[in-house]
Amino acid sequence: MSSNRITKFFIAAGLLSSISFAAWAQNEIDALRYSYLSPMGTARSMGFGGALGSIGGDFTSLSVNPAGIGIYRSSEIIFTPSLKINSTNTAYTGTNGNSGSFGDSRTRFNINNAGAVFTTAQKGRRYKNSNWKSVSFGIGVNRLADFTRNYNYQGYNNTSSASEPMVVDANQNGYSYGNFQPASLAQMGYSAYLVDTGALYGANSSSYGTIVAWQQGVIQRKSVSERGGVNEMVLSFGGNYKEKLMLGATLGLPFINFYQESSITETNTLTPAQDQFFGSFNYNQYLTTHGYGINLKLGFIYKINDQFRIGGAIHTPTAYQMYDNTDYSIASDTRNLKSLVFNDNTGSISTFYAHQNFNYGLTTPWRGLLSASAMLGKIGFITADAEYVDYNSMRYHMHDYRDYEQQINTIIKNTYQGAFNFRAGAEFRFDMMMFRGGFGYYGSPYQSPYNYSGSDRFDISAGLGFRFQHAFIDIGYVHSMYSTQEQPYTLPYPNVVIPTATIKNNNNNVAITLGFKF
Repeated sequence: MSSNRITKFFIAAGLLSSISFAAWAQNEIDALRYSYLSPMGTARSMGFGGALGSIGGDFTSLSVNPAGIGIYRSSEIIFTPSLKINSTNTAYTGTNGNSGSFGDSRTRFNINNAGAVFTTAQKGRRYKNSNWKSVSFGIGVNRLADFTRNYNYQGYNNTSSASEPMVVDANQNGYSYGNFQPASLAQMGYSAYLVDTGALYGANSSSYGTIVAWQQGVIQRKSVSERGGVNEMVLSFGGNYKEKLMLGATLGLPFINFYQESSITETNTLTPAQDQFFGSFNYNQYLTTHGYGINLKLGFIYKINDQFRIGGAIHTPTAYQMYDNTDYSIASDTRNLKSLVFNDNTGSISTFYAHQNFNYGLTTPWRGLLSASAMLGKIGFITADAEYVDYNSMRYHMHDYRDYEQQINTIIKNTYQGAFNFRAGAEFRFDMMMFRGGFGYYGSPYQSPYNYSGSDRFDISAGLGFRFQHAFIDIGYVHSMYSTQEQPYTLPYPNVVIPTATIKNNNNNVAITLGFKF
């Protein structure tokens, strides 16, 4: 994540006096989180890299290329439990060259998908006389994204303080003394005795300043814990026309659950004898987001001959209605400040709590998919998908905050680009056993100059399958590698250096699919 990009966002948000800090959570980063999809899938599809576009016959295809439902010749019920192990390694470099490198991990049990496909396949004379060889209907749930992640970083900084965004909020919004918008950053800082007016804070009497003597150096630490995901209920219908053309459509009803706990801690490097007014502060945010959407997917698979087939699909944007609930808390240790300056003997620790709700709309990108497969008879197949996602087209809809809506949508337009994703894999069958392998490449969604090394993602996958007369068992494994970058806070000052954290993510997902045919 580029510091320039973040700064642009902060300026846009800070200039809007009607928007409190809680609303700032709806930014370009959140839009990307809910649009960056990668179906967890059945263990079978995981094994060959998720390249389902022209293979079909798998429940995951209902969320990738719904024409895959036309491959079915019998009805089936499937269930895929999975275990996700996420690990992160972070580096946060301070202005004096010091750095902190930390590792963290989180393990979580998920359900990748569960559902059923009901097929009416023609037989005998009816098969010969009918153009439609089979018609199928599918219903169930596919997991499209997983947000499980823990990370933390720490470093030294003597160019700025995490309390300064509170000062910016107080000064740019023109708050009169102590009269702040509820749950705003300014109110947080003021209530914790970190922000006030006067020469004591390095400010004149008409403006606000911070008590933190960051010029002498502070230790900054940020910790984040995330969980949740995007699950999609699918209602699919399709069929097989003359054993040449498979057509399908899916009505998708995705729902988002996202939970994030984050904290920023700043600690003085000076002793109480050197600085009587500031020891430390800790700012916490607890965010819960729920969203409900609707989309449509249309697709085809065409059999050129017995050896080759091609496929294509288009996904409309998902229209979401989103609901955010955010709790904030701040605790500060201001040492002797209150007793020496304000004649307040209640102690050095000050705390403050706030809560806000915010509802808004979000439209995710449209997607296009092309695929080709080489069928190797009874031995197996080789397949590949190419997908285009127009991240540039993401948009927020905030009816009560049109100015903010316009500015954040402009930032999205100037930050993101369309990206290509490639998936490829193979399956080889030996009697009742199947061996699978694959890989995936997910292109960076960032425009230049916001693009950075590691912002694209690589997947490596493998799997096994076992087929019986009326049942099957598949085991799949995917290892994902990608990097993200962030700053712990933002400031609208072009010459201020805020250290950037690099977060290297390594995700491991193991799944088992149990299926029954009838």
